[in-house]
Amino acid sequence: ERVPAVARSAGEPSGATSTGHARHGRQNPFPAQVLEQIPITGRGSETDVRHLEISLAGSGMTFRAGDSLAVYPRNDARLVDALIARMHWHPETPIVRAGGEAVCLRQVLLEQVEITRLTPDLVRRAGSLSRRPIGGSPETLKAYVEGRDLLDLAHDLSLEGVPAAEVVGLLRRMPARLYSIANSSRAAPEEVHLAAKVVRYRGQEREREGVCSTYLSRRAAGETLSVYVNGNPRFRPPEDPDAPLIMVGPGTGVAPFRAFLEEREEMGAGGPSWLFFGARHFRTDFLYQTDWQRWLREGVLTRMDVAFSRDSAQRTYVQDRMRERGADLFDWLEAGAYLYVCGDALRMARGVDAALVDIIVENGRRTTEEARDFLERLRSEGRYLRDVY
Repeated sequence: ERVPAVARSAGEPSGATSTGHARHGRQNPFPAQVLEQIPITGRGSETDVRHLEISLAGSGMTFRAGDSLAVYPRNDARLVDALIARMHWHPETPIVRAGGEAVCLRQVLLEQVEITRLTPDLVRRAGSLSRRPIGGSPETLKAYVEGRDLLDLAHDLSLEGVPAAEVVGLLRRMPARLYSIANSSRAAPEEVHLAAKVVRYRGQEREREGVCSTYLSRRAAGETLSVYVNGNPRFRPPEDPDAPLIMVGPGTGVAPFRAFLEEREEMGAGGPSWLFFGARHFRTDFLYQTDWQRWLREGVLTRMDVAFSRDSAQRTYVQDRMRERGADLFDWLEAGAYLYVCGDALRMARGVDAALVDIIVENGRRTTEEARDFLERLRSEGRYLRDVY
């Protein structure tokens, strides 16, 4: 689940259509109804991925392939109640938020403020309310906040008894989380489809959950979500329907490429397309397998290479498959292909970037520096686009 960062905020929320509906955005999200929720990982999978279909009917919002849906989650009631109990607060305590309206404490903690992620700045400011502040270097504070939440901070700083208003005043507004839209508006203009990996893990001797992914996993058909469309003009499919298209999307990073191919199908585009997909296990984790197989049969998808990293002793990832197909991949790039990468920024995207340099060196007979210049030229031409997080 993604929180919009400064670098991603260039994407604009969708505006109203010509029908004249009110604009929906960060300050005015739309109450969208969940139409369907389906688990798309198999029984026994180490991951839990849900496919959600959400109605935008009546919103006036539009979207394009490459855009994201921003979802405002609610904090888990169990975490909120545990925090209130530890701090010896009364859940009905009135809290005055921006605008001067008084809202009861429990509602504020459930809906309005971020309590599952800490920042070094929050730790420093909360330390002023404690006789046991957490000090240290910026690196120490950065390491401390990793995997901890406000309940941990309340315990570690012994904040019990500090008035609720003082603590809540330190917290940032609940940010929306971004999910790549996995369908084309040409096929379903009033629906958005999402692929959400449910985040659950154990840390600091407690069970933890991703605030938005678990919130989504508990929304049944007919319930509503507060959403807006986050435009992503830097991650659009090629305007030319005949342009070659290479897509690299392991895990839920494959979601926007489902939208790209659905759009090409609706347009009757003739350009070749090549998808690299990776996951842990073929049997349980092959997301949207039937869609890719159908598009391969029908020629909408020209080629597909997969890497299932835990199905053999030798772990294989998408960047390894790219290296194996390096000669063909370089030929596609030389022929004008557009290359898209979506998913994890820390390991996958770096690995893909390194693989591309190696492929260009080997097959383009260039030095490493010249290969990097080649990639930079693709970026400047809008032919190497990444949506990584």
